[in-house]
Amino acid sequence: MSTTATKTTTKNKGSKIDIHVITFAPMLAVIAFGLMYVEFSIPIMPSFLKFDFSDMPALLGSFAYGPLCGVFISLIKNLLHLPFSSTSGIGELANFLVAAMFVVPAGWFYKARKTKKRAFFGAMLGSCLAGILSLPVNFFIVYPFYYNFMPKETVISLYQAILPVVSNIFSCLLIFNVPFTIVKFVIATIITMFIYKPLSPILKGRATNM
Repeated sequence: MSTTATKTTTKNKGSKIDIHVITFAPMLAVIAFGLMYVEFSIPIMPSFLKFDFSDMPALLGSFAYGPLCGVFISLIKNLLHLPFSSTSGIGELANFLVAAMFVVPAGWFYKARKTKKRAFFGAMLGSCLAGILSLPVNFFIVYPFYYNFMPKETVISLYQAILPVVSNIFSCLLIFNVPFTIVKFVIATIITMFIYKPLSPILKGRATNM
């Protein structure tokens, strides 16, 4: 094949991928936004910690189109939610920062070598990093906002109703929020690993070996 033909083939392939990104990335963001409202409480956690599956579309996009696409989907999801925010955008900012920390390692590891093992490792790493990041994000950004409406002692008492030994916000976040965040992303990872392969031909217009 000549050099010109090779360049033409590469260009056409790139255009095809771009079309799929332009088409499906916003669609995944809208799905993620919708999934934000499919939430539920966990009995062993304070009732205001809600579990949802809204990070799965961003992880799908990160696997299919790269980590930046996963970040884009997380960003658009939270921008769509902004008009309905009850936290003046603070909750959306926190959600975006933590979700981005989750999808970037997952997408980066999978993009470097597209195997199921690397995808899973990257997502597990992202889950742990996101859990760690949730601690300073909640401690310095989210919870200080909540103190404007609810005294810090009241917030702590909600944790103490489950585990009386916690005595300050830092320990509450470390014992409850960090594991909650990690488990949330681990579950999103496991489900995504099962659905990615069937969805990949639709997302990318071709089959995948993952």
